[in-house]
Amino acid sequence: MSVELFTSDQASNWFQRGDQQLFLADVLDEQSGAAMSVGFARYGKGETNPWTMAYDEALIITRGAFTVRTAEGSVTARAGEVIYLRSGVDVVYAADEETELVYVTHPHWLAATGRSPYADRLGEFQPV
Repeated sequence: MSVELFTSDQASNWFQRGDQQLFLADVLDEQSGAAMSVGFARYGKGETNPWTMAYDEALIITRGAFTVRTAEGSVTARAGEVIYLRSGVDVVYAADEETELVYVTHPHWLAATGRSPYADRLGEFQPV
């Protein structure tokens, strides 16, 4: 299809990071034939996730408040705002309150991370 609509309710393959209240679900991935990944994330208040970016990413906050910390400083966004991250940067994702967001990555975040020196980090996420 050339035009598609997605909701978080349609996301069927949710993954959880350890025992945290941190969940991810792709709705477009490498198998979809799209040039980018798109998915939903849900973070409980206070949950954090340190990560090294192997891809560019846009985070569109749909509910709550979300902060991304880097060595250069922090950026906080609320519902209706977007945070953009460049490949190669070390970040800490942090939910200032219960947060839902949409992520868009290029190239595909899972494949890019799997080819990176940080591939072992993917094991932190398990199917729910």
